[in-house]
Amino acid sequence: MEFEFGGELWFWRGPAPWYFITVPEEECRLLREEAASVSYGWGMIPVHARIGDSAWSTSLFPKDGRYVVPVKAAVRRAEKLEEGDVPTVRLGIRA
Repeated sequence: MEFEFGGELWFWRGPAPWYFITVPEEECRLLREEAASVSYGWGMIPVHARIGDSAWSTSLFPKDGRYVVPVKAAVRRAEKLEEGDVPTVRLGIRA
């Protein structure tokens, strides 16, 4: 399963600060259907992610009834992303 969407990059100022992009509701509905067969705990879903020329493996986190994509610092630097930017994200579920 692969899909593409645009989403705003936001910063979580928790005890372990990190940048995320929230997956749109329609794609979250599809992910929830697949989650039981691929999740390795806590609702995390392993994925391959791509923004521009940058690709990485990560896991989607469930948050507030949706999923969020963590965006590494190396990806943000390479793609010149800042908080509030709306890049196109391509995701593929890792089995």
